[in-house]
Amino acid sequence: MIEREALETLRGPDPARAAEAEATLWRLWLHAGIPEVDALMRDGIASIERQDFAAAERCFARIIDRAPDFAEGWNKRATVRYLAGNHAGAIADCRETLARNPNHFGALSGQGLCHLALGEHQEAVRVLRRALAIHPHLTPVRGNLRLALSELVKYN
Repeated sequence: MIEREALETLRGPDPARAAEAEATLWRLWLHAGIPEVDALMRDGIASIERQDFAAAERCFARIIDRAPDFAEGWNKRATVRYLAGNHAGAIADCRETLARNPNHFGALSGQGLCHLALGEHQEAVRVLRRALAIHPHLTPVRGNLRLALSELVKYN
């Protein structure tokens, strides 16, 4: 119930309430409710903060092995892969995230960034529009969509 209400609030007209709803969703999404997995999530995030991407990817791979239906394990590994420049791997993980949580605007946004980095502008436009349909208050995503659209115009 909380997640559905937060997703509805994202689409509302009030940016402050949307920001609160976004924070609620991230809190919900970050916890698997499995102590071992939640500890690995904390370790993986700490590794990202230290920019130890290899250690972070190992943590998130262990999460995926232990709880393959936990969308955020896939999403965090996608983040690490993006930061490490493995855009194709990040896209694959974003797709796994979205298979488990189709409302994951973070995965859609990240996937869009990867497609932009690979010069896949049409695909970037498609996923960035999906992200904005879920969370229209994502200003950086709106800017990335403008960039992808301008690249499409330039090359078509």
